[in-house]
Amino acid sequence: MVWRGQAWRYRAGGPADLTPLIDADLTRPETVLPLLDFAGVAVFAATGALAAAREKHDLVTFAFFGAITGVGGGTLRDLLIGAPVFWVQDWRYIAVCLLAAATFWVLGARSWRFRALLWLDAVGLAAYGVMGAAKAASYGVAPLICVVMGVLTACFGGVVRDVLAGQPSILLRRELNITAALLSAGLFVSLKALTVPTWPAVAVAVAAGFALRAGALLWGWSLPAFPSAPTRH
Repeated sequence: MVWRGQAWRYRAGGPADLTPLIDADLTRPETVLPLLDFAGVAVFAATGALAAAREKHDLVTFAFFGAITGVGGGTLRDLLIGAPVFWVQDWRYIAVCLLAAATFWVLGARSWRFRALLWLDAVGLAAYGVMGAAKAASYGVAPLICVVMGVLTACFGGVVRDVLAGQPSILLRRELNITAALLSAGLFVSLKALTVPTWPAVAVAVAAGFALRAGALLWGWSLPAFPSAPTRH
């Protein structure tokens, strides 16, 4: 069985043989959803800079927070799937991070900046969930692991940012954070499995992940918590 329009091949009747298929949208580095990739890096770098602003750090720390947040998730993904680390191969990613950090330094103290952090994070979770899954697919990774790579790509940079800033990690928040990235990555992988063209699959997956996170921000959506033990009388 061959899943056309994406980067996986599975042969029935024997052990799984997962090898990359040729797909210009996914396999060539210069065409791996470039706009989404740079946008995701810029958005996460901006959240890193805003986290530095909250703690009133200097410009160098702004740049560091922006860079580590912007490329952190993608770095972990590339190391796990055996790909060349993307920002080492292309200096423009770090340049985008530095530009995002400098932009928020120049803007200075604004009443809306911390609210902007939440919404930029929502965009980044949705966009990078898709990007991480697509990058993993281009290296012949199994569909389920592609979804995992999407979630790691979207969330790991934010985890590092929060730890460095001394803020509660997104992993410990009841709001729908990781779930939004999971929805984006899972939906993209599923749509590609159904041979949906790449850009429509990207648009639907990103929109769905962003809508879920937006609902959490606006209306407090969350998943049910683990029930506490009944109290003995």
